[in-house]
Amino acid sequence: MPVGFSHIPPNLRVPLFWAEFDSSQAGYLASNQPACLLGHKLADAPGPEEELVLVSGVDQAIALFGAGSVLADMVDAYRQNDPTGELWCIAVPQPTGAEATGKVVFAGTPTVGGLVAVYVGGRRYQVPVSPTSTPTTLATALVAAITADLSAPAVATATAGDVTLTAQAAGVIGNTINLAINLRGVTAGEWTPDGLTVTPTAFAGGTGDPDVAASLALLADTEYDFVGFPWTDTGTLDDVQAAFNDVSGRWAWSIQLYGHAFSARSGTVAALVTFGQARNDPHCTVMGYPPNSPSPCWRVAAALTAQAAVGLRADPARPLQTLPLVGIAIAPRGQRFPVGDRQTLLFNGVATCTAGVDDVVHIERSITTYQRNAWAQTDPSWLDIQTPATLQYIVRRLRNAILTKFPRSKLASDGTRFGPGQAIVTPAILRAELVAQYSELEAEAVVENIDAFKKFLIVERDLTDPNRVNVLLPPDLVNQLRIFAMLVQFRLQFAPDAAATAA
Repeated sequence: MPVGFSHIPPNLRVPLFWAEFDSSQAGYLASNQPACLLGHKLADAPGPEEELVLVSGVDQAIALFGAGSVLADMVDAYRQNDPTGELWCIAVPQPTGAEATGKVVFAGTPTVGGLVAVYVGGRRYQVPVSPTSTPTTLATALVAAITADLSAPAVATATAGDVTLTAQAAGVIGNTINLAINLRGVTAGEWTPDGLTVTPTAFAGGTGDPDVAASLALLADTEYDFVGFPWTDTGTLDDVQAAFNDVSGRWAWSIQLYGHAFSARSGTVAALVTFGQARNDPHCTVMGYPPNSPSPCWRVAAALTAQAAVGLRADPARPLQTLPLVGIAIAPRGQRFPVGDRQTLLFNGVATCTAGVDDVVHIERSITTYQRNAWAQTDPSWLDIQTPATLQYIVRRLRNAILTKFPRSKLASDGTRFGPGQAIVTPAILRAELVAQYSELEAEAVVENIDAFKKFLIVERDLTDPNRVNVLLPPDLVNQLRIFAMLVQFRLQFAPDAAATAA
């Protein structure tokens, strides 16, 4: 049987024509790379908690998790950035604790008409003002506008001229809802008419953080390459780090599910630096952005997850810089992080974003929180998410090739004189396959320097287990154009003979 049949027996005597099929040389890596979002649903929403649900669009998310819920809003932000990718959701139970509250107080008597815009979590509510308006009528109008918005992140009630806003979700996450007045200014037709004052009080008082361990455990059997969540408390991030670690988590040799986690956090530079210094996870990215930014952390986290999914699915080695976070608003001009502050954040494990003159928010550099090795020494080996994304792609590619081409092979030492067509491999055959795969990866601009790879690649039989092959794989990952540094050495005028002298 030199051809290597699997099913047609060698002693078959029934004539005449029999055929079996072998796809081992036709396969290629085809990974869907789904994403998963974790967030809160409303208490009375019909969707299940702590259960994976495939979500195709925003309407389905609203029906499952409730309009105004954190999770439905995350799906909205995700779909604005990744309209077609496979998306799953897990509704994490709300923590035991209080809902955050904010307040808007109207006072005074307007002398002219105008339009006051109140922003709650980035959503704008317009309140028309006339000379006959009173604080009570204005408060009532604001409550009506918020109540009419089924996706509002807070519930509004009024007492005279005071409007109390209560977050839809319990917990500390409600404290991150931004409350602002006339964010876009006079040029957008937003101002407070003379004689009237509108005073916001920031959301506060939310207590409690969720327990995400059970929700993360639901991911344990399937590849979810992009996991987005809005909480950045120590307990949540510790649970995420445990779920993705390379000893017993998704990156462990025995599990090989891989993937990356994404979140977002607003705060001052000092607060973000303090936060970043306490983290050290190569499989988690937290984007920092300025306080007074309209978009809540859950929308930023979902948009970042979506853009990372789109970009890294297309090419795991290509940087994400300049990709827009569609539907995300950053702090007003003059309140954004300057380049020096963003440099500081990037040296302390916090990813950054920027906004140009068009106010469109873009990913600047999407790093992981990993900063130090086991000896607490500075270690940039896992700095950018392209490193784990590329390694994940390479390992899956090689695993697919080996399992597809050699699923039931015999193993012999190099130099064994076996007949042609036998289902047998040697270290040299396996080495040749790895080099061939590396050549294809180099053509895809995922790796480089194949000559060095071949020199340092080791494929050998184990000395104690005759059925085992050990491989030392030394891929040289392609890098990214991050910095273009130029010295502009100008002159006011070249000397007449400058060209000849230089020649």
